[in-house]
Amino acid sequence: MKRRLIALTVFATLAIGAAATYDRLGAAAPVVTTDFVSRGSIVNAISATGTLEAVETVEVGTQVTGTVQALGADFNAIVKKGQVLARLDPSLIQADVQRNRANLAAAEADVERQRVMLDDAGAKLKRAQELSSRQLIPASDLDAAEVARRTADAQVKAAAAQATQARATLRQSEVNLQKTIITAPIDGIVISRAVDVGQTVAASLQAPTLFTLAADLEQMQLNASIDESDLGNIREGQAVSFRVDAYPNETFSGVVRQVRLNPSIVQNVVTYAAIVTTRNPQLKLKPGMTASLSVEVARRDGVLRVPSSALRFKPSASVLEALGQAAVTSTAAGGRPSPAAGTVWTFERGRLTPVRVSVGLSDAQYTEIQSGDLHEGESIATQAIVPGASAAGARPSTSNPLLGQGPMRRM
Repeated sequence: MKRRLIALTVFATLAIGAAATYDRLGAAAPVVTTDFVSRGSIVNAISATGTLEAVETVEVGTQVTGTVQALGADFNAIVKKGQVLARLDPSLIQADVQRNRANLAAAEADVERQRVMLDDAGAKLKRAQELSSRQLIPASDLDAAEVARRTADAQVKAAAAQATQARATLRQSEVNLQKTIITAPIDGIVISRAVDVGQTVAASLQAPTLFTLAADLEQMQLNASIDESDLGNIREGQAVSFRVDAYPNETFSGVVRQVRLNPSIVQNVVTYAAIVTTRNPQLKLKPGMTASLSVEVARRDGVLRVPSSALRFKPSASVLEALGQAAVTSTAAGGRPSPAAGTVWTFERGRLTPVRVSVGLSDAQYTEIQSGDLHEGESIATQAIVPGASAAGARPSTSNPLLGQGPMRRM
């Protein structure tokens, strides 16, 4: 019984120690992430944001003042050219039409009266001329008859002008009466409605907008804001891919159609507008959506691709600790790097110049390089310092296969 208790105690102690050692070593072990070299396309792109809008948009307003009596279209309604969109209350304008018709009739009657007076003045002038030829009336009566004839003729012309003015006023009121019926100027879809039945619209210096029509939502354009530093790489015809928040897993495509030269300056940031055209056959894209776009600047197809992260490596403190090396520090005043950052040295212009980081360097190796007989242009690489190597430059042990072995060599 005692032997069993002693054995269980020893086994438990060993298990606890092994678990602690495994936990300590496993936490410090470096993790290396790998990836495959593939063949495909490499694209250089510029990122920007923009707003979707219809290619052709028409704002429908009113030129007369009135109260909305009825609506003939609502949001998202598909309308044809000439279709009634709204009607205004025509009662006030109809009253103007009737008043102007009465004024026109009075003006025409005045013209007729003035023509009668003109005929009478003409007859009196003819009679006065006959009597004057027989010297039966003085010359002053003949002159008076001539003046009366001319005055009557001028009054006829004035009355005719008044009638023409009354006719134009009537025509204007009739046109205003027609404009109480608001129709669609183009075939399209209603994307905005700004009025309701019973609302009064006032047309003064500017016609109020009642409806906004988009000609064709199957063709959309993206108004993108391009930073001035990227403007030199933007050209017409470049391919564009973009996404919208409504469809985060779907990518849409387009083409740069125009780069506008009018800058936009907001808080000292200068941007330019690039117009991108895109097809929208399923009508998923809506005017006003914000898009995140990528403009393809350069492209290479069928090339070998390596992740950029695989071309650089910076060991962390835990990795250096697992390898038994000290953390990398700044270069010493004498030009000697830290032991953890080995270097390829080149002897140029009478001094040693570090070329690239390679392997570890001990104090003894650094002294050997300084006193070596390197010639101009020659390089020398130092061997690695691994756990077990002495500070005096002894040969390293072979217990760590991650670091290079061998003596210093010329390059």
